[in-house]
Amino acid sequence: MLNAKYKRVLILGGTGEAAELGVRIANINGIEAIASLAGRTREPSIPSGNVRIGGFGGVEGLVEYLRQMKIDILIDATHPFANQISYNAAAAANKIKILRLMLIRPAWEKMTGDRWIEVDSNSAAADILKNQAKRVFLTVGRQELSTFAHLQHIWFLMRMIDPPGKDALVPPGMILCDRGPFVLENERKILIQHNIDTIVSKNSGGDATYAKIMAARERDLQVVMVKRPKVPAGEQVADVDSAVAWLLNKLHS
Repeated sequence: MLNAKYKRVLILGGTGEAAELGVRIANINGIEAIASLAGRTREPSIPSGNVRIGGFGGVEGLVEYLRQMKIDILIDATHPFANQISYNAAAAANKIKILRLMLIRPAWEKMTGDRWIEVDSNSAAADILKNQAKRVFLTVGRQELSTFAHLQHIWFLMRMIDPPGKDALVPPGMILCDRGPFVLENERKILIQHNIDTIVSKNSGGDATYAKIMAARERDLQVVMVKRPKVPAGEQVADVDSAVAWLLNKLHS
């Protein structure tokens, strides 16, 4: 139960859901929301309201921040693959005994016509490609490029928000810097123009990048789908409406 009239909520963000949640919370009397972005992209989409950018320095750094800022509620709305910060958030919230909620968008589900090979990691995805692909649309982000760099016999179209660093290990191919959401017509053109035979994707869920999966289904292309990592135990919701309802329930219970 939350008794005080005024509560401060920290939203661990970087997703569209986190940005929307911040806007929704701003309209709730007695609540102040602070959005936190990891700062991994050079020009992040900055949500409205109070925003901090950068890491916390592990569990202890997050604990110190939560105490310093007198945070009452922690909402983890990070990307489904940002599991390290989710575990840090769980440990920190548990240590100082504050409420925590995870807002996790549903994963994509395989549909009729999909040719998915589901794997547990990017390394496993790279192993799959060795003998099954020639031209790959790689959409796992710039931080994972080195995992595929040894596959010198495969051509990669690598899409990411920011380009890799000067000294980064990168597989052969072409860098495409772009930010979603992506539309189906654009994804169709990419697959045709670059003669793609395989897509490698994280199962991020949501609508922003799903068009490539639809385009692959239309063209009967193979998709190597990296499964999501495990998340810590705790209360979860799947959408912003449910997160707002949870928050209101905690405030009024």
